[in-house]
Order: sequence, then C-alpha cells, then structure tokens
Amino acid sequence: MLTRDFLVNADCQSSFGTIDQQLLLSTEQRQRSLAEFMAQQPQPGTPVWVFGYGSLMWNPVLDYNEVRPAVLEGWQRGFCIRLIAGRGTACTPGRMLALKAGGRTRGLVFRISEERRAEELELLWKREMITGCYCPRWQQVSLDTGEQITALVFTINTCHPLFETDESTKVVAPLIARAQGPLGTNAGYLYSLVESMASLGEHDEKLIHLAEEVRRHSQQSVPHID
Repeated sequence: MLTRDFLVNADCQSSFGTIDQQLLLSTEQRQRSLAEFMAQQPQPGTPVWVFGYGSLMWNPVLDYNEVRPAVLEGWQRGFCIRLIAGRGTACTPGRMLALKAGGRTRGLVFRISEERRAEELELLWKREMITGCYCPRWQQVSLDTGEQITALVFTINTCHPLFETDESTKVVAPLIARAQGPLGTNAGYLYSLVESMASLGEHDEKLIHLAEEVRRHSQQSVPHID
C-alpha cells in the first residue's frame, strides 16, 4: 500500500517496479511540468483544490485542510491506462484508472494545506506523473452545496503509449484479476474504488460488474485442493 513515507523516499526508477526509461519522467521534467501547470492557475495565489476520483479518495497521503464531495461534469472514469508498475508489471500488466471525456464523475476534492502547498504538489506530481500518462487540468467542480470551485484534475493523456482504447470487461477483468506489484494488487484497487463510491452514494453498475468479473477470474485462478 502506498504510504506518505514510501512516496517521500521512493526512487521512481525502482520503488514502483521496473519502468522503461523511455517512459519515465525525470525529476526535472516533473518539476517543469508542475511549474508550467501552476503558471496557468486561473486565480494565482488562491487555495489549490485537488479532485480525487481513484486512490486519492481512500488514500490521499496529502496534507490537506478540507475535503468535500464534488461532481465533475464532462469527464468519466475509465480503466484505460496499461499498468506496468505499482500494482502491475510489464510482464503482467493491469489497468489503471483515468478520466476520459464524456459523462460525469463524483469524487472528493481536497484543499491542499497552503503552508505546505509547494511540498504537497511536488509529492502529488511524484505520485501521478511518473510516466506523464495524465494531463493535469484546471476544471470546475460542483460541491453538494451547489458552490462551484476550480480544482486540479488529472485526465488521460490519449497520446501516451500506455493509453488503451479497449476497456471492455472481457479484456480488462482478467488483467486486473492477476496484476500485482510493490503497492499491492490491481484487484484491491478496484474493490477500494467501488467501496469509496458506495460511501458517496454512487452506484456505478459498470464498475460493480467489472469487480464481480474480477472476483470470478481471481477464484478461477486459485487451484483447487481435494
């Protein structure tokens, strides 16, 4: 499981598993990406909110001052990243979550500690932008109160070599069922996602069906002993 200490001390070249050097962003590239993104903040100097729709919901490992349920319009969850590190390997790849265009997504927004903003964002970039498979964006999200705020959202980079277009359950379920790595199993990630969404009152039939199929494949892979 990802912890703050692990992330702080992680060597991106090895701690998450073996990553092709051609895919790995250097520390300098990540820092440049973060600086360029923050330069585009709609209202510079205002608090930074981060929209969590995957593992950030149940394991943020961020220093934040506030967390609120929120809805992002125009983007939807999809297991569209070939997972080769963390909870998968190049030999046994899984699938990681991203946001793709269309639909809506309910998740959580975290207001980053202003006193530690630079440190927290650098840590977030280390977590999410190891290979650059996401495109960070400033997007409007709606709180349950009706208030709208601007939040940092990580969406899929459709030009990235790890982007996968086939998200059919038939293809994705067996991949998730068998993939695992230094941070745990790919299936555990999916199950935590379904639980987190349920706690927000979300009942996503597609994801629930995917989780059921992953459990079925996992059970089939366990040898029976008479």
